[in-house]
Amino acid sequence: MRLGVVTFPGSLDDVDAARAVRIVGAEPMRLWHGEHDLHGVDAVVLPGGFSYGDYLRCGAIARFAPVMTEVIDAAARGMPVLGICNGFQILCESHLLPGALIRNEHQQFVCRDQRLRITNASTAWTNAYEPGAEIVVPIKNGEGGYVADSATLDRLEGEGRVVARYVDVNPNGSLRDIAGICNPGGTVVGLMPHPEHAVESLCGPGTDGLGFFTSALTALLARA
Repeated sequence: MRLGVVTFPGSLDDVDAARAVRIVGAEPMRLWHGEHDLHGVDAVVLPGGFSYGDYLRCGAIARFAPVMTEVIDAAARGMPVLGICNGFQILCESHLLPGALIRNEHQQFVCRDQRLRITNASTAWTNAYEPGAEIVVPIKNGEGGYVADSATLDRLEGEGRVVARYVDVNPNGSLRDIAGICNPGGTVVGLMPHPEHAVESLCGPGTDGLGFFTSALTALLARA
């Protein structure tokens, strides 16, 4: 299996995401923001960072990168896509996911190990977890507050599309403690915390993040 990891100007966590892909036994494929080519990958990861310097709004310029035309088309055909932190922002700007990410409620950058509850364990990126599983992965963002209108939030909850919630503390003021959501088919997932930073016991809070990447392999094998 080949999982593409997109690099935008200002991406910081593309190498970490590629390493996580490699650790679970898949082949990471580096994808450049300026190319109209996904090089035959089976899934795509949009990594964290500050794409295009976060000018205008986080992810607002990256949404118009040539590679995103291909990602949007591939997602419409059912390709699994995971957006982490800035990648989540790009997914919202691309309208692959509803809502938006805004400045943290306390107006400060947050960097900490964060406890999450997996509330949807049937997506292409979370099927390795048990429903209700609690995991710990790092979070680091300045504009991570998830917002949407009440009707959208009710629809996300009613359709089971809230993928993960913050536990113990809400680090950024996200409405209804939402840490991640998915599209109706469960193939596109946006997550503000960073599972790629929790894939080795030597570094970070442990290996709780591995499940996001092993889940993708399971979903791709089932699809094949």
